[in-house]
Amino acid sequence: MTLRLGYGTNGLTDLRLDDALGLLADLGYDGVGLTLDHMHLDPMAPDLAARTRHVAARLQELGLGVTVETGARYVLDPRRKHGPTLLDADPDARAARTALLVRAVGVAADLGAHAVHCFSGVTPPDTAPHTAWQRLTGSLAPVLDAAERAGVPLAIEPEPGHLLANLADFHHLRVLSGDPEPLGLTLDIGHCQCLETALPVDCVRDAAPWLRHVQIEDMRRGVHEHLPFGDGEIDFPPVLAALDALGDSGYAGLTVVELPRHSHAGPEHARTSIDFLNKHRPSNRPGPVRSSPSAPRRPARTLGARRRGTGGSAP
Repeated sequence: MTLRLGYGTNGLTDLRLDDALGLLADLGYDGVGLTLDHMHLDPMAPDLAARTRHVAARLQELGLGVTVETGARYVLDPRRKHGPTLLDADPDARAARTALLVRAVGVAADLGAHAVHCFSGVTPPDTAPHTAWQRLTGSLAPVLDAAERAGVPLAIEPEPGHLLANLADFHHLRVLSGDPEPLGLTLDIGHCQCLETALPVDCVRDAAPWLRHVQIEDMRRGVHEHLPFGDGEIDFPPVLAALDALGDSGYAGLTVVELPRHSHAGPEHARTSIDFLNKHRPSNRPGPVRSSPSAPRRPARTLGARRRGTGGSAP
């Protein structure tokens, strides 16, 4: 059994990070999707290296795996949600997002994370598609170089409404970029239900060779709204069985519950989510026993041995 469950800290923003991690460990989660933001591990504040070491020690103490996520709404621009993006017309704005992702790669290396998650952004008005794709590949090039050096995969997420919106767009990016080894995929199961032509279970199977991170929640067709399990339309048992079988393709990451708009009741949603997922996972089997604090898990080194000293978590 390879299904390893996590919960995203963007759904626990009313908790201190230490408390959020303790909650997830107590509930039986295997790991955490850690969003770099001002509420938890702020990538823009001073003493990032020291704060990252503290989080790494806490993760080790609790035996939790981690994926670094970069979807904080206002981490770079306090007035523009998710801005700037990798597609902005202003090259300095694009460079700011690139620099954040390079820094996230360093944080991920220092935490022993499975991957760094990112997204393309929405195409600006009056921007031709080929121009937007050129900006995306150019903006990602330094991030992929950093990921290669650090041995941490970059996992880009197809996001409804973005330039890179679906699995076909991910493969288009792969071709445009020359199919670099560090470039992988974040698959959001709800997004599959929302807009992919294939069923979510088939999306899991089709995406398996490139998967580096998985997010999961319920959703309805054509409506991009992250919902608690049971409030949408997804048939979860076959999806969870497909996720459970991902070890056959080498996937060693997490499946992280993604409920960013439910933080007001985050602890309760964390509890009911793992109860639901354990109930509907293959053969109704409980999750694997988490490693002891003295022997925390280590992520698979999909890019070869990690290089110490390459972390970018310094301010």
